[in-house]
Amino acid sequence: MFKGIATILLLVVSNAFMTLAWYGHIAFKSKLERFGILAIVLLSWGIALFEYCFQVPANRIGSAEFGGPFSIWELKVIQEVVSLSVFTVFALVFMKSDTLRWNHLAGFLCLILAVYFIFRK
Repeated sequence: MFKGIATILLLVVSNAFMTLAWYGHIAFKSKLERFGILAIVLLSWGIALFEYCFQVPANRIGSAEFGGPFSIWELKVIQEVVSLSVFTVFALVFMKSDTLRWNHLAGFLCLILAVYFIFRK
């Protein structure tokens, strides 16, 4: 139980860093627009380093290969759901130009179905 919860928490932190690395330069355009693309790429790589510092341990702790509760398939679908959940919060809080629409919710429903089918024994 602890390994499962630790895995999910580490994935949430990991995805928070990755979302910031991938989309932060868009959300914080006014603060970063004076920098060129090379500087933004390097900044994103620096942020992504922290993503890996949480992602790799999450996968190792959670993997059944290392005594964790999840198969590699389950880890991947958990990561996708966490990633989309973290992105949704980020978009709603920082990206005021975009709104959450019905088709986004339909996509989330498809992910929930993916979780159901992947975890089905």
